[in-house]
Amino acid sequence: MIAAVFGSIPAMIILTGVLVGASAALLGSFLVLRGNAMLTDAISHSIVFGIIVVWLLTGHMSGPVQVLGAALTGVLTVVLSELLARSRLVKMDAAIGLVFPALFAAGVILISIHARNVHIDVDTVLLGEIGFVWLHTVTVFGVRVPVAVATLGVVLAVNLAFVLVLWKELKLATFDAGLAAALGFLPGALHYAILTLTSVTAVAAFDAVGAILFIAFVIVPPATAYLLTRRLWLMVVLAVGLSVAACVSGYFLALRWNVSIGGMMASMTGVWFALALLFAPGRGLFAQALRWRTERLDHDCRVLVAHLFTHEDTPAMAEENTLRALVDHLRWPEPRARATVLRAHDRDLIERRDGLLTLRPKGTAVARAIFGQRDH
Repeated sequence: MIAAVFGSIPAMIILTGVLVGASAALLGSFLVLRGNAMLTDAISHSIVFGIIVVWLLTGHMSGPVQVLGAALTGVLTVVLSELLARSRLVKMDAAIGLVFPALFAAGVILISIHARNVHIDVDTVLLGEIGFVWLHTVTVFGVRVPVAVATLGVVLAVNLAFVLVLWKELKLATFDAGLAAALGFLPGALHYAILTLTSVTAVAAFDAVGAILFIAFVIVPPATAYLLTRRLWLMVVLAVGLSVAACVSGYFLALRWNVSIGGMMASMTGVWFALALLFAPGRGLFAQALRWRTERLDHDCRVLVAHLFTHEDTPAMAEENTLRALVDHLRWPEPRARATVLRAHDRDLIERRDGLLTLRPKGTAVARAIFGQRDH
C-alpha cells in the first residue's frame, strides 16, 4: 500500500507541494506578523550564491553540508541588510533591495562561468519543476521515495517541532519583543532561528518548486489567514490548510488546462487571498463597505433627529420636517434621504404623522443627548 502511494506520480507531485507549503506557512505566519515577509524574497534569491559556492568547494549539489552552506547565505543576506540599515544611510527596504540582487547576480555569474555543464540553472532556481520530482528517488525503509519528498519531510518535521516547542516564546517575541527580552526569551535569537529555518526550507525546496512558489507559500497563505482570524494558533492552522488546498486544487487545474503545475499552485494561493480580501468577515472589503454604510446611516440618523428636534413645535415645522426638506435644505440625494428615514423609522426614532416626520420618545432622547453634549 505504501509502495503504491509513493509509486504514484500524481501523489508524489501533490505531496511535494504540500510539504513545501506546510513547511513555509509554519514559518511564514510569524514572518508576516513581524513585518519581515519580504526577507523571504531576499533569502530565496541569495541562496543561489551559497549553492554555487558550496558546489565549487565540494563538487556536490546535495547533502547536509550543501544545505547548511546555502542556508547560511540566506542568513548572511539578512545580517548584511540589517547592518546596512543600521548605518542610517538607507532604510531597511532599500538595504534588502541592495544586498540580495548583488548576491543573486554573483551567483548567476558564477553559474555561467563555472557550472555550465552542471544540473543547475537560473530557471531551475526560480521556477523548479515539480512535475519531475518522481524521477530522482532514494530508498527509505525499503521503499523508493522521491528525494524531494524525503528531504522536505525532514524539513517539515524540524519546522513543526521548532514551532511547537517554542510556541510560547515565539508568540511573545512576535507581539511584544521588549517584554520577551525582559523575560529572557532572546527574541533576537528566535528571529535569526526563524530566518535560518526559512533559508533551510528554501534550499530544500528550490530544486523541486523553485523560489517563486516557495515565496508564494511563505507569504500568501499566512497573509490570507491573517484576514480571517485574530488568533495566532488558528492563523497558523489556516495558513497550512490554505497551502494544502492550493496544492491540491492547483495540480488538478493545471492538468485540466495544461499549464505549469507550480505556477497554478502559486496562482491558487492568490485566489484564496483574493476571496478572503473580498469576503473575510469583519476585515474583508465587503464587510468594510457594509460597516461603512451602516456607520454613515447611523450618522445620518443622528443628523435627522437633530434636524427634526430643532424645528419641532416651530412655525417652520411644516416645511422643515419633511422628506423634501432633507433633499432641498440638507442637500442629500433623494435615495440617501429615503434610506435615512427608513433607518430611523426601523430604529423607532421617528414616525410619520399627518404627513410630517416627527420624533418618537427614543428619537427625542437621542436628540437631547446630542444637544446636551454640545451644550456641555
